[in-house]
Order: sequence, then C-alpha cells, then structure tokens
Amino acid sequence: MKVLIAATALTGHINPLLAVGRRLAARGDDVVMMTAERFRTKIEASGLRFAPYDDGDAAEYRATDLPAGPERYRIEFARRFIDPIPLQTGVLRTLIAAEEPDVIVAGSMMLGVLPLLLGSGPRPPIVTLNVSFLFLDRPDLAPVGLGLPPARTEVERAHYALLKAGMDTAFVDPVRAATDTQLARLGVPALPASLPHAIAVLPDLFLQPTVPAFEYDFGRLPRNLRFVGLLPAQKSDAALPAWWQARDPAKPVVLVTQGTLANADFGELIEPTLAALADRDDLLVVVTTGGRPVEALTAPLPGNARVASFLPFDALLPQVSLLVTNGGYGSVSQALAVGVPIVAAGLTEDKAEVGARIAWAGAGLNLATNAPTSDALRAAIDTVLGSPRFRSRAAALARDFQALDSGRAILGAIDQAAGAHAVVEEAVA
Repeated sequence: MKVLIAATALTGHINPLLAVGRRLAARGDDVVMMTAERFRTKIEASGLRFAPYDDGDAAEYRATDLPAGPERYRIEFARRFIDPIPLQTGVLRTLIAAEEPDVIVAGSMMLGVLPLLLGSGPRPPIVTLNVSFLFLDRPDLAPVGLGLPPARTEVERAHYALLKAGMDTAFVDPVRAATDTQLARLGVPALPASLPHAIAVLPDLFLQPTVPAFEYDFGRLPRNLRFVGLLPAQKSDAALPAWWQARDPAKPVVLVTQGTLANADFGELIEPTLAALADRDDLLVVVTTGGRPVEALTAPLPGNARVASFLPFDALLPQVSLLVTNGGYGSVSQALAVGVPIVAAGLTEDKAEVGARIAWAGAGLNLATNAPTSDALRAAIDTVLGSPRFRSRAAALARDFQALDSGRAILGAIDQAAGAHAVVEEAVA
C-alpha cells in the first residue's frame, strides 16, 4: 500500500505521524512524508521517503509583542495554520498526482487537506491523526480553548453560553472566516461548522490518541471517531545521563519540562519550580530544556537538581513520581500511560484544555496560568506527591492505555479507510 503522510512542521506534530510512518514502513508499505525541509534528516533516518514544502517557518510563529489573550492566539493560529492552506493543498495535489497514494494520513493541523475534503473532485481517503485534545463542539456550550470542565448545573451552562458568545466573537468566528477566505480562493465550499469541529468530522476517519476516560462526555460521538490510545513511539537511542545512573534510587523524581515550543522563557515554569523545590533534599528534580541549550537556564541550579537538553521519556517516565509541565499533549499522554501524576501550568496553544482534563480526570492539579509562583508550585507539588488519590487515578488511566493496542488500532483504521475506498472504486468501475 502507498501512504502519503502530511505533517505540520512542529516537533510535537511530526513525532506522532513519524511513529505511524515507521509502523507502516515496517510492515512493507511505501510511505512518503510531507513536511518542512528542516525535518528531512529525521524522516529519512526513519526509513521514509521525504517530500518537502516550504512553510517559511510559519508553524513556529509567535506574536510575542502581544499579551496572552484571544487577539494573540487568533493571530498566531492564523499565521501558523490557516495562511499556509493554499501552499499545502498545492503540494498535496502534486504529490497525489505523482505518487497515487492509496490513503493520506494527515495531522489534525495540516489544514491543507480541507480543500480536498470539501471539494468534489476525486481524492484518496483521508485519515486524520489528532495531536491534541478532542476539540468537538461541546454539548454544555463551553467555548473550546478556555480550559473549562464540564458544566454541572444549568447556571454553569448559562455562564458557559455567555463565555462562548464572547469567544466566538473574539476568536472562533474570525478564525472560521479566515479559513473560508482561503477555501474560497481555492474554489471549494466554506466550512460546515466551526473550524475545530470541522477538522474532526470531515475526514474519512479521525483518530484520537488517548483513552475515553481522559476525555469529556460529548454525548453521541461522530461515526468517524476512533480512540487509539498512546501513539506507538520509537525507542530512543539516547542514553540517560551518567548522573541518572548515579542517583539515589530511594528519592522520588520530579520531572520538569516546558516542551519544545512554549519554552522561550524558562522563567515561566522551570525556574520557579527549581526555586520551589530547592530545599527538598528528599527529592531529585530533573529538568529537560526541550532541545534548547542548558545554558539558557539563568537561575542557579540547586544541589538537588539535574538538567539535560534532551531526555528519553520512554526510559525515564516509568521511574518518575511526578511530572511538572506546561501541558504539552504528547508528554502528558506519555506520563499518564505509565501512571505518573501531573502538575500542569500553561495556557498557550492547547494547554489550557489539556490542563483542565488533567484536573477533571483526577490525575493531577492544574494551576491554569503561564507563570505560576514558586509558592503555588510548591503547594501543588506537595499536594500531589502527598495524596495517594492522584497516583491512583493516574494508574487507572494507565490501565486504560495498556488495554488499547494503539499500533494495531491505528494501522487497522488506515487499512479500513483504504479498503473501503478501494471497494467503492471497484463498484464504480
């Protein structure tokens, strides 16, 4: 089978799709992966063919001159994901003509597939792999993006409806209009719903990489939705640092990360956490700078802390007692899959929603801020480490993850989409 994978040029979006590509290639499928040139080496090292497109670094755009809020998020979202639609669609159409793939597997923010899904022309089946929380429109009327837990009363529903009206005006409607403008340029119909909801319901299949217990009750789910558990990650070749091997195994480990995108300012989370735990000789605090140089940390490193630019989470997390994170979906999922409770503090990108789900699921605490104080972090860390209920809930989620064979579920879904399309083509012929 020939598979075309299309990925937004962000590490957190590339890695999940690369994991799927490796699984497909390992069973003998012919896989070509489309993304920005800067990921060529990583993709070709995984044994996949590479097809570049020049996104002009759009996916990494940050409006740092604006304060956090709807205006900044709207501008960043449009620059990162909406403006590149015509370019992405053009590259996809060229690759479809040249490669004749049996199926396309796209990341959920690869919006260049929307004109293919909305247009009337022939196309391969499209399977979308989500790289974030499930962003369907909510039955309790909560706006997507604010990190609100499910409404429990009619009063909360009414409050959520008011918030949604404001969010629609400030963000959702402008984003939908901007997308419709790009679609009109390409001669295809407008979106049938809000952009997040359309991304989920339009593809032939939409794969959500988590377990149902980590998602809200949306009522009747779309027929194309499949929960597929934790994405099958490649074992890292990177060795754990020597200081890890020399640590005192009796000391609980607190792992701290700001991920690979929202990590320009370590004063937001990493440095306040180091300060909060500086006097805790009973803990080992392990920090990863998400690929940035460790010298980017400006605060003194306490005696109980160790730092590395990169750490292999697959080897590290099973021995961690607590993850402190700004809420990257991938690292949160990895932690929960091995039963690690979490303290989350982040609001950019999708992090407000991820943090809210951590708290709602009972697997940790959500500080709901980009810049928590050391006092708030110390209190939250003490609470989660000191209360068995958080580790118990995380362990329950881990059992749910373990019950799902994600590799089989994902490959089965891709085969299902390609097979159904082949049957239709055969019937038409």
